Amino acid sequence: MMQYSKRIAKDEQRDAAQMLLATGIVLLMSLLSMAIFGVKVAGMNMPHDTSSDAVIVTTHDVIDVMPSLTQHRTDDWIGGGLDRVEACQFAVQSMHDDILHHGEIRGVEVKLIGLTVTDVDGQNLRITGELGVSDGDAMLTTQVNFTIAA
Repeated sequence: MMQYSKRIAKDEQRDAAQMLLATGIVLLMSLLSMAIFGVKVAGMNMPHDTSSDAVIVTTHDVIDVMPSLTQHRTDDWIGGGLDRVEACQFAVQSMHDDILHHGEIRGVEVKLIGLTVTDVDGQNLRITGELGVSDGDAMLTTQVNFTIAA
């Protein structure tokens, strides 16, 4: 009888150990799941960087590329048979759409506001307007004024 009670006690200890192990594994899996979720949530928003210069850099990049991009696109539209001014207006509109997308990729908002195309002397076109670039913390507006040959 003593041997039987020892065996039952040993079985109960083994069962208790297995239950404790199973509980530990469940808790470990829960913690791992929460940790993975926490890392995913933390990665959704980058920490605020006070030294970020994305607005200034993007403004500089856009101003640098606008004249040549407008020139090439206007030449392509003229080659397709459009009038000079109309070709430039299409070029400016397509450039605006591309710059909006460029800003989304960089995490800033880029807007070209009130762009106008005027014929200067029959050979040159002047493009004027305003460029606005902003992120969550800063906004910069700059006057746009350049001439292309068309």
